[in-house]
Amino acid sequence: MNNKGPYNAYISAVGSYFPDKIINNDYLASYLDTSNEWIIERTGIRERRYLEDGKAASDMAVKVIESIFEQRGIGPDDIDLLIIPTVSPDMIYPSTACIVQNKLGMKNCWGFDMLAACSGFIFALSTAAQFVQNGTYKKVLVVGTEVMSRLANPNDRNTVVLFGDGAAGVLLEPTEDKNIGILDAILHIDGSGGDYLKQPAGGSAMPASKETVENGLHFIHQDGRSVFKFAVKGMADISAEIMEKNKIKPEDIAYLVPHQANLRIISATAQKMGIGMDKVMLNIDKYGNTTSATIPSCISEYYKEGKLKKGDNLVLASFGAGFTWGSVLVRWAI
Repeated sequence: MNNKGPYNAYISAVGSYFPDKIINNDYLASYLDTSNEWIIERTGIRERRYLEDGKAASDMAVKVIESIFEQRGIGPDDIDLLIIPTVSPDMIYPSTACIVQNKLGMKNCWGFDMLAACSGFIFALSTAAQFVQNGTYKKVLVVGTEVMSRLANPNDRNTVVLFGDGAAGVLLEPTEDKNIGILDAILHIDGSGGDYLKQPAGGSAMPASKETVENGLHFIHQDGRSVFKFAVKGMADISAEIMEKNKIKPEDIAYLVPHQANLRIISATAQKMGIGMDKVMLNIDKYGNTTSATIPSCISEYYKEGKLKKGDNLVLASFGAGFTWGSVLVRWAI
């Protein structure tokens, strides 16, 4: 990302929301051929949250944005653009961005959804930064919101243990200080990996039918071993690339902020980058994989716990279905 605009985009506020309902490993082990110990050893996940019936992705996004408004001291009329990365929208159309805009009365903004699976937040953050850097907009929201519990097959122990529900996001604003904010981004896709992680039915290629429902084709289908192999290499290589490009050494990094898919993937990525686990943001044990909400929820929690200070270098890294992967270098500004 070569910023030729007059501004940098910086994160001026953060927020996250998780449902109250906790699903621990023992509950899943009560009806599946698995155990608390097996899940923790293989994934690092102890529990996850499930959204209550009657609520949708937009409802969690609203909670996040309301908390950002309160933190920043602004209101609905102040927002110029809303980008919502999600693989679990309220419906195919209208977009979840439209639904959220209406629920909050953000009459001065436009927006759209972005589909990049677990890399959704990284892709959306980089996209949002362009609008701020070139001076087009002054306040842009990026909110990842996911109801993954409704996409995971409850009877598939290989996927249902991994995913949870939640939402998190950031507010981007302009600064004339080119040494803080979103400093760089490197993004990639490789469509040849599409068969390894997908939701086969529900689109125009395989419309919903009695057969697709009966065969479980609207659930997540994943080749775990292949995804693991590609994810470790993709996240580690892209993070190392952005560090080298910006002359950032491991000791210069305050935190690696990895997508929270699997603790073993995260550990392998950190090891390849030469970063100790004390410099890795983690919340996978509490929430599981919330897809586009994992990275911003980590940032939100660590900021609110006082673990971030102005000038800290953060390397954000993700890998997701598509395949999609990317890294963003952030210098913390608040």
